[in-house]
This record gives sequence, C-alpha cells and structure tokens, in this order.
Amino acid sequence: IWLASNFVVTTMLTGTIFIPGVSFADALLMILVGSIAGGAVLVAIGAMGTRTGLATMSLTRGAFGTRGSLLPVAANLLILLGWSWVQAMLAGITVDFVVNELTGYSNPALFAALCQVIVVGLAIFGHEGISRVEPWLAVVMIGVIGYVLTVAFTTFPPSAYFGLLADAEFGLTNLTVLDIVIATAISWTVLSADFNRLGRGTRPTVVGSGVGYVASTFLSMTLGATAIAFVALSGGEIIGFDPGTIVAAFGIALAVVIFVSVMATNTLVVYGMTTSAINAIPQLKLKFLPTALVIGLITVIGSTFLGLLFLFIDFLFVIGAIFIPVFAIMLVDYYVVNRRVYTAEILQDRGGRYWFTGGVNIINV
Repeated sequence: IWLASNFVVTTMLTGTIFIPGVSFADALLMILVGSIAGGAVLVAIGAMGTRTGLATMSLTRGAFGTRGSLLPVAANLLILLGWSWVQAMLAGITVDFVVNELTGYSNPALFAALCQVIVVGLAIFGHEGISRVEPWLAVVMIGVIGYVLTVAFTTFPPSAYFGLLADAEFGLTNLTVLDIVIATAISWTVLSADFNRLGRGTRPTVVGSGVGYVASTFLSMTLGATAIAFVALSGGEIIGFDPGTIVAAFGIALAVVIFVSVMATNTLVVYGMTTSAINAIPQLKLKFLPTALVIGLITVIGSTFLGLLFLFIDFLFVIGAIFIPVFAIMLVDYYVVNRRVYTAEILQDRGGRYWFTGGVNIINV
C-alpha cells in the first residue's frame, strides 16, 4: 500500500521543482533525507493507528479534545480539497497537451473540469474498483521510471546531470527543498493511521510503511528531478510542476500514464473527503450521495482556476505549517504523556477524560 501510494504523478512533478534551483546531487540528498525525516513522523502516527485501531483524525481527539479535534479535521478537509484541485488541473493540462498536439485545440480549464466530473462519478460509483487498481498503477509507474531513466542516462551520461549547477534565480535552497520533501510526507501522514490501523501488528506496519514510503518517494521525486534535468540538458524550457514539459520530452505514452494515475488517485481523494466530512460531525447524519455531490461540485469549480498551480510550493508550506505542530503534539501526547494508551472514552460524543474544557484541550489547541 505505501509503496503504491507515492508512486503518483504529483510526487514525481514535485521533483521537477528542484532543478535547477539546487544542484542535481543536492536535490537527491535532500529528497533522501527529507523522505526519511518525514517518513519517521508518518510511521509514528501510523503506529498509533495500529495500536488503537483508530483513524488519524479520530486520534486527534486524544490531544485536542472531542470538539477541539474539529480544527485539524477541518484543516485536513481543506488540504484534501487542495490536492483534488491540483490533481484535476494536472489531468486537464495533460489532456490539453495531447489534444493540442493532435488537433491544435487548447482549453486546459475545460479539460480539467471534465476530468474532475469523471472523478466525482468514479468516487460515487467506482471507488472500490479504483482502490483495487491503484496498487497495480505502482507497477506501471515503476515501468515508467525505468523507461525515463534509461532514456535520460543513455542520452546524457550521469556526469552531465551531476555537473548541472544551481541557479539562484529560481529562489530555492537546500533547506527549502528539504522542507518541501518533509511537507509531502506530512501531507500523507493525515492518512497513515487510516491505513495502518488495519495491520496485524505494530512491527510489520512500521517496517512496511517506513520502507514503502521512503522508497516510493525517493524514486518518484528522483524521477522528476532527472526528467527536468534531461529537459535542461536538451536545451528545452524548464517549467517545474508542468506535465506538458516532460511529456514533450518523453512522449505521449507518458501522458497516458500521468492521466490514469492522476484520475485514480484523485478519485480516492474525493471519496476520502466525503467520508471525512460525514464522520467529522456524526450528529448531522450527513448522507453519502448529497455530500459527495456538494464536495464534487466544489472540486469541479476549483479545478478551473489553473493559476493555483503556481502556488503549489506555498500550498506544501501551508500543509507543513499546520500539521507539523499538530502531529508533534499528538506524538508527545500519546507516547509521552499518556504512555501509549488511549481509552475507549475517546469515541464518546460528550464527557469522559477527552472532554477537557467544553470538549477542547485549550492548551494544546
């Protein structure tokens, strides 16, 4: 599961942001260090899920209180909404590039909206099938990685890539790159306990999620960094986080893989947003279909604002700014303060040890 989760195009395109802002060697080092550092948080939160059987947002009740947990839950919904918009835009831009190459017609906002309409339909009627297909997409992505790396390193020797110098005009530093890589891990950590709570034991889920996440992130981001470095060495225009740039370099077959991967992942994101909204305030007794349609409409409208893609780095920084302190507090509260024990009272709607002051742990909030 964790190997498949980050073999996605958004992670690969994140790697394209780094070159030539930093050198190729520094980019690979920061990707590795950031994946391990961020992966450690992901693994620790996931282990909480394995021990308690609770999903990540349910675990926030222990540290922030029954009602105080609504703050990270709301932030999580907004972040998932942002990811859904980004994925829809990437699918739309990819389709637009292919259509423009074949017919000369271009309307990326329209294609993004159409792609998201399909995603909403799949989220309502086909999310179970998508969840079964998703791991196999990891196999396809591994094949894509092999193809791109083969083309890249048979066209130019490794020394050419490592000889690329950093360009200060891109406004990146090694620490900025490290921050982006860690923020990517934090964005996945909101789901770590959701997956790992179903594991049979803490040790195998720790090893599986740790190795799977670090390996897939390092390979995906390295692929992106290598692909954009290839474009630079070929004399092409460097546009980070743009699928058209690397599709132009490696062919339409890559566009097909990008489109399918983005659509599948986005379907699960929209489904996850819907279930999170329903479970956040069970007292409202929200129904799945109308909730999915409302959320779906918001994602379709938002997907047309393509200018948001230029704020992608800022989006990752916002994720880190919100959830790094949230997870830090959760880890200390569970592992240190409560000595790895949350009682069944954590699921109560009112009262109990997690009610604190009116349902809120004011200090932690």
